[in-house]
Order: sequence, then C-alpha cells, then structure tokens
Amino acid sequence: MFGDGEKGFVASLASDTDGPHTRPRLETTVSGQGQPRLRPHFRALPLRVGTRGSPLALVQTRFFLHLLSTFCPVLRGMSVFEEHAIRTTGDRVQDRRLADIGGKGLFAKEIHEALSDGRIDFAVHSLKDLETELPAGIVLACTLKREDARDALILGPDCGVPDPAAPYECLPVGALIGTSSVRRQAQLLHARPDLTIGAIRGNVQTRLDKIAFGECTASLLALAGLKRLGLADKASLVLDPETMVPSACQGIVGITVRESDTELLEMLAAIEDPEAKAVATAERAMLAELDGSCRTPIGGYARASPNGELHLTGLVARADGTFLLRRASHGAAKDAARIGTELGASLRADCPRDIFA
Repeated sequence: MFGDGEKGFVASLASDTDGPHTRPRLETTVSGQGQPRLRPHFRALPLRVGTRGSPLALVQTRFFLHLLSTFCPVLRGMSVFEEHAIRTTGDRVQDRRLADIGGKGLFAKEIHEALSDGRIDFAVHSLKDLETELPAGIVLACTLKREDARDALILGPDCGVPDPAAPYECLPVGALIGTSSVRRQAQLLHARPDLTIGAIRGNVQTRLDKIAFGECTASLLALAGLKRLGLADKASLVLDPETMVPSACQGIVGITVRESDTELLEMLAAIEDPEAKAVATAERAMLAELDGSCRTPIGGYARASPNGELHLTGLVARADGTFLLRRASHGAAKDAARIGTELGASLRADCPRDIFA
C-alpha cells in the first residue's frame, strides 16, 4: 500500500527479440480500487538513473531505487537499474563559492544535459539544488518524503556548550565560521555581527574534517544529509527553523524526467509523497516569485498541519546580515502555489532594491 489510496503496481518481465539478441523489457500497470489506474506500458531495461557522484547523492539515489523496487516487487534483486554518476560544475569547482561561479543549477546542468540527450532515463537530485525554471523538455516528476529540513550547528573544540534557547552564544567572539551558503551567512551575521565567515566547500565528511582539524571554529550542515549518511551524532545542536530558516526544499529528494516520457511520469507519480509535493510547491513558488540570484540570501520552509493547512515561512536578507526580513503565511495545502507566490511577492515588495540587484 502506498499514499492515501489503495494502489497496486503490477509488473512482469517480457522480452523483445531482435534476431539472435533478446532485450528484457518491463511491463507495468498501476491500478487503484479494482479499476485500472494507468494504462499498461513497457520499458526497455536497464533503466538508467543519473546522479551526482558524492556519497550523499549516491545514498539518496539508492534509497529512491529501493523505494521504487519496494513498490514494484518484480524489480527486486534484478539488474533493472543502471547508475550513472555525473560530475557537475558544482562538483568540479571547489575553490570558490557557488555564487561566484555563475547561476543556479550548478549541481544539475550536466545531469539534465544527459537526460535531454537520452543518455539517462531519469535523474535524482537534492531538490534544493534545482533551479525553479527547469530546462525545456525536463520536468519534476516526483518528490519523496521530506527528511528533517533543519540546519545543524557543528562545533569545534574551542566552542562552548550550546544552549538551544541562545544557540549562537557558544561561539567565541570573532570566531571563523565555515560556510559557502549566503543564506546561512546572512542569518548568522544578523545575530552575531562579530563573527567571521570563511568559504568551505566539499562533501559532508570533508567539511566535518575541516572543523575537527581546526580550519574553522564551527560550521552548519543540513541535518537531512547527516541523517542519510548515518552521521546525525555529529550535530552539536539542531537549529529551530525559525532561528535558522532552511533553504527551500532542503531535505527533499526530487526526480526529473523528460516531459515526453509519459510512462516514467506515470510510474513515478505513483510513489510521490503528497505532503512533500505540497511543501515543495509552496517553497519553489516563493523562490520563483522572488527570482533572486544565487547571491541573494533566501530561505523558505513550509510545513503541513494535521488539519490540512500549510504554513510557509520565507526570509530574504543581505549577505552581510545588515538587513533581514522574515515573514509567514498559511492556507490550504491545495493552494500551495498561491501561498508561495503571494508570500514571495510580499517579501520582494518590502525589501530594499539592492537586495535583488
């Protein structure tokens, strides 16, 4: 069983014969409440999945493939999927901030080129890394259940004991905080203008090592990544999302496919998490309305309440922390796009012009 309805995923293996060669294919049908939900369709195997090659990206990709295999039992224990680790611009350039190497989507550009060219069938992303306007012919097909969206404070040996009520007081005066996120930088400097910010890049373990070796006093990392890598114990303190507003879509894994690939779109829609879709829709709509550059500190965090309401917090700031505007909105989850668009417009209207220059 999956989602809010009774769904079944029926699959069987067949083959296409071309002379002496036989190529396996997958026949699938999704049904609901005794009636056909989707038309039967066929997929040539293997299904090729594109992803970044970082440890976290591979963990997220394998979790997604496991979820798909759980939903479709015939996929288990077979060589149905073929992973393609693709090195992106964001992975190649490690000596500069992402804001300094141009544009959004630096962790997706090469992956989407492979998708457009037909070298892969679908791609797995940290949704926070995707630009709000995807390349022509590419669509967001599926969002998976959100992991904890909060940021975690990682403290080095020179820091004091963290207090959840005053999380930044444990940082020494003038401490060097390693982060390449202008969102985190702006919120830290707004609360503690005495701090010094130093760029820090690399995968999660590399960043943890830099703190342990004293290259910086402390840093911040997404708790979702720590959890997925089995490193949640490295978090010195988990920050309340109102204290440190997360990046829009932080903790959500998104799957992109070619818009023309209706078969995969149907298959992936069946495993989408409705709550993740609603909060991602609100947060991405807010981002689209703000239309800030990668140098604009923007935060967005939506949560769904049990009564079906969606609560969205948005933040816009200056990178140096001298200006920070935080605002919230709420409404029915079905109106997620409208909530995000209206909150984005409200934030933009009340920000100084230089914020979006």
